[in-house]
Amino acid sequence: MLIMDREQLTIVALFLFNSILKAAPSSTSSRSSFLDELVDHGIAPLIRTDTDATVRASADYGNLSLSAGARPAAAVLYPSRPADIAALLRASCASTPPFPVSARGCGHSIRGQASAPDGIVVDMASLGHHGARSGGSGAAARLSVSVEGRYIDAGGEQLWVDVLHASLAHGLTPRSWTDYLHLTVGGTLSNAGISGQAFRHGPQISNVQELDVITGVGEIVTCSKEKDAELFDAVLGGLGQFGVITRARIPLAPAPARARWVRFVYTNAAALTADQERLIDVGRRGGVLGGLMDYVEGSVLLDQQQGLVETWRTQPRAPSSSSSSFFSNADDAARVAALSAEVGGVLYYLEGALYYGGAGDVSTMGVDERMEVLLRELRYARGFVFAQDVSYAEFLDRVHGGELQLRAAGLWDVPHPWLNLFLPRSRVLDFAAVVFHRILRRRPAVGPVLIYPMNRNKWDGEMSAVIPEDDEEVFYTVGILRSAVAIGDVEPLEEQNEQIIRFCEEAVIGYKQYLPYYSSQAEWEKKHFGAKWTMFVQMKNKYDPKAILSRGQRIFTSPLA
Repeated sequence: MLIMDREQLTIVALFLFNSILKAAPSSTSSRSSFLDELVDHGIAPLIRTDTDATVRASADYGNLSLSAGARPAAAVLYPSRPADIAALLRASCASTPPFPVSARGCGHSIRGQASAPDGIVVDMASLGHHGARSGGSGAAARLSVSVEGRYIDAGGEQLWVDVLHASLAHGLTPRSWTDYLHLTVGGTLSNAGISGQAFRHGPQISNVQELDVITGVGEIVTCSKEKDAELFDAVLGGLGQFGVITRARIPLAPAPARARWVRFVYTNAAALTADQERLIDVGRRGGVLGGLMDYVEGSVLLDQQQGLVETWRTQPRAPSSSSSSFFSNADDAARVAALSAEVGGVLYYLEGALYYGGAGDVSTMGVDERMEVLLRELRYARGFVFAQDVSYAEFLDRVHGGELQLRAAGLWDVPHPWLNLFLPRSRVLDFAAVVFHRILRRRPAVGPVLIYPMNRNKWDGEMSAVIPEDDEEVFYTVGILRSAVAIGDVEPLEEQNEQIIRFCEEAVIGYKQYLPYYSSQAEWEKKHFGAKWTMFVQMKNKYDPKAILSRGQRIFTSPLA
């Protein structure tokens, strides 16, 4: 008698699943019966096909895909170990045609990038949940700190906020973050992972020592810059096209204890960007400001009468913070609103943080001394600076407080027609004049608009992530992160995004999208990857030749020729 282990049984059962899918009638009742038959082949703990599971796995933070008629997944895999995912991918490879597979972390995609229409979504969180159910040892293995080695091994499904707290328990911290920490390690590393620390340390993909990856052919590979570097570079920023990240080794450094979180108000983009560039210019021409802040971002405040000065991103991390607003009193908000009206309705924030205390405080000046230099040297609107001191962890997890407020108000799970762009430094003021001062003001909407610079030399050009194709040392991130809170808001905001893109193209601004979305392979090649396209296709052909992975990105929707 032939005896199969659990992995072999999974492969056979999933192969049968795909064969039945192709042969079965399309009616719901027939579909249900053959899926019941699949359960009999021994993978009931792994597969769910009920509507609750498939619809949830097919939805994302953007709330745009299913509402636009996108097809949901046919099934959801709840793996208990990486080998289950490998088995799923090998089963797809053995099927004719192969069925699509996508890994889903927190579902924070905007336009269905993590979906698998008529295929199988892998619920990555299940990897960590299984460890917790089995008594904690498995969960601990998915998030493990090496104090001596100064790194943390984190499962691809782990949240960055949990990475933070696990590291801080040993007085250590990763160096590069996203602004929102309730995202998965694998999810951000598949894109880039950016925030106000990237100018100094690079994006999160520049801060990885090693990965465990399951390729599109179901092979489990441990890779790094020293071993299987080709796969390592392809996966980081690779939009899920070459493999599923199941573990990442992240380097750690001594953690600071506190952060002085500051906001300086500016009346024009030229002064803001000039100061931002001096702050991120470490070791070149930044002068006394170069490297003085540990975190540098910025935002655009459009039409203060709309109340955008108190958007959810401005809130400190409640409830431990002593105030519910960044301002110390109502008069501050009124003064900012009056200044906005005086200059025509558009203001800018320079937002930053100065870390201090703890073993991670390596500055030669104290926090008060650094603050004095900023107050003297920056070209902000005098009298319009706001600051508060919070713990390092509170600062990094600051956006979560706003999330809780929006959830309580029923405003978190609304459509989010976001647009994120990388812009060349030489054109950022042209962009600001048209987009911030004209296009966006025609239809004010709730949600932050971010603008801040990065240093090109902190990005690894061998990796898949794409930034503007020029030789300028600095490029800018612009995040137009709006929420469609009212019925009928989505279409006008989408039209506004298209107008912004048209302006960039007509003005020959060499932009690149971050968290990109294009509807055809030709657009991906021409508008996004450019010179990297040939290598991208070669890597796809090597590691996922049947185009099984992440078809929701719409880069490769069928096996390569």
